[in-house]
Amino acid sequence: MKAVSYEGGGRFALRAAEPRAPADGEVRLDVAYCGICGTDLHIAHGAMDHRVAVPQVIGHEMSGRVAELGAGVEGFQIGDPVVVRPLDARGETPADKGFSHISRNLRFLGIDTPGAFQASWTVPAFTLHRLPPRVDLAIAALTEPLAVACHDVRRALLRPGELAVVIGGGPIGLLVALVAAHAGARVVVSEVNLARRSLAGELGLDVVDPESVDLHEHVAGLTDGAGADVVFEVSGSPAGAREMTRLASLRGRIVLVAIFPEPQPISLFDFFWKELELRGARVYEPEDYDRAIGLIAAGDLPLGKLITSIEPLDRLPEVFEEQSREASAMKILVDCQA
Repeated sequence: MKAVSYEGGGRFALRAAEPRAPADGEVRLDVAYCGICGTDLHIAHGAMDHRVAVPQVIGHEMSGRVAELGAGVEGFQIGDPVVVRPLDARGETPADKGFSHISRNLRFLGIDTPGAFQASWTVPAFTLHRLPPRVDLAIAALTEPLAVACHDVRRALLRPGELAVVIGGGPIGLLVALVAAHAGARVVVSEVNLARRSLAGELGLDVVDPESVDLHEHVAGLTDGAGADVVFEVSGSPAGAREMTRLASLRGRIVLVAIFPEPQPISLFDFFWKELELRGARVYEPEDYDRAIGLIAAGDLPLGKLITSIEPLDRLPEVFEEQSREASAMKILVDCQA
């Protein structure tokens, strides 16, 4: 079979590999599609060489079918369509308070262990979620990032009729906006990139260029001056960190979705003056995967519009090189059987 491995220093190589037979409690999958995410691009830039063992296959936004069952695995059959929730919390301790998805010793499949950019992937059975029988496996490969959005919206305690501002219209930002709108919220997306704004408009979202429109005034005009009930900071930018407290209403909720590796200046006075609430959101829990699969099965969201292209596995090293030069795509899927 074919696999693409990360070689370190931002380099990838297409290799021949042997499928790994599943051990007790494991399942071997035929990978159908695997999406390229922001974390994969960070790895491609060499930014996670301290964490990723090399050579190693990466990738985790996948869909596929069960190909082989290890001893003791129940509830699945050969051919079942599935996705993987790529979290291994077997190192969880009582100090983690039952929050296994953010436990201290959490291992992320496709980063800390081999991933899905290969024709066959062997994983613990507890990571699997079954898909409906006739689901489009290309759309199903968006389950993982959609589950991120479902978790973010759930953490926001978002209610129908509330106004939500999403700062950052990349893949996760647009998914958060779509899930929030599906939940009955009014949604405004703030995005500086023209292509991303155009796509947001195609998705039916109210989108603003904060470099040409005063976002605070725009939101105030929609709310009679009250501000946003919820602000999702998804841009990871200093400007987003500064703006999020300004946009929030009295007792507004701010959900921090983006990763800020360095401390950022934010207005603590706004937290005091408006009694704001800041809520972190990291990855997902099983119920978020179930919610994402339900949305995909119902066909309620225009997810196909987020797929920029589908590339064969052979071309993945070139695709990473192209995206390292200019990450202009919204979501590229890799056909791991092509």
